[in-house]
Amino acid sequence: MHMHTEIGRNRTGAQMSPILTAEMQDGEDEAPILPGADGQPERADLAMKLDYARDADALGSVPPPATLTGVVKSGVDMVTGKRPQVLIDKLGERLAFERGGVRLYDALLVKCASADGAGLGAEEIQTLERFRQEEAAHFALVADVLRDLGGDPTAQTPCADLVGVESAGLVQAMNDPRTNLLQGLHVMLDAELIDNASWELLIELAEAAGHKAQAERLQTGLQQEAVHLQTLRSLVARLTLEDAGALPATR
Repeated sequence: MHMHTEIGRNRTGAQMSPILTAEMQDGEDEAPILPGADGQPERADLAMKLDYARDADALGSVPPPATLTGVVKSGVDMVTGKRPQVLIDKLGERLAFERGGVRLYDALLVKCASADGAGLGAEEIQTLERFRQEEAAHFALVADVLRDLGGDPTAQTPCADLVGVESAGLVQAMNDPRTNLLQGLHVMLDAELIDNASWELLIELAEAAGHKAQAERLQTGLQQEAVHLQTLRSLVARLTLEDAGALPATR
């Protein structure tokens, strides 16, 4: 595994071929133009995307409650003008993301092993292992809260579907054997930034829906995710500065 950023035979930049770059830029003007709905010119590719967006079905739906508890709780919420399906959808989202978080940490720990300890100390690797276990515990926590509200943790809600597609790029980047430990930590930092913001919104949504007990249970996840985020920020910053020669290597 390559642990440092190197200068090599990279020919991807436009400056490496100014003649071909100019030809490519000239070709941009040849893109077909169609009249838009307002009579203004519109690029054909954008018009096609707009047509698809107008004709597309919804990403999915939240299943109706399958238990008596769920029917009762949803009915009470609806009578008061609330839309309980939004909270169920967001709980499904966190379930999907936490499941993916476990897999990301598993892949990150493989990079730690392949780096033969370079960059991180034994205690730091143990911290990452703890984070992996906490992600799994967060999955179980959200599943329990969903059941408390009468939801089905095995259902694929629209937002769960969405984050599955979103996180596919993170999983692909992490599992790419060419990415090194620092790059893997950067991927994990991206995931933790999303995770922290999503936990905050989830708790706010649960409180707004009147589910105070469930919101308090979810606080544990938010508190631990905040530690994950701060730790990943520190690790990425330190190893990046070491790679740049701005800090002496600690390992």
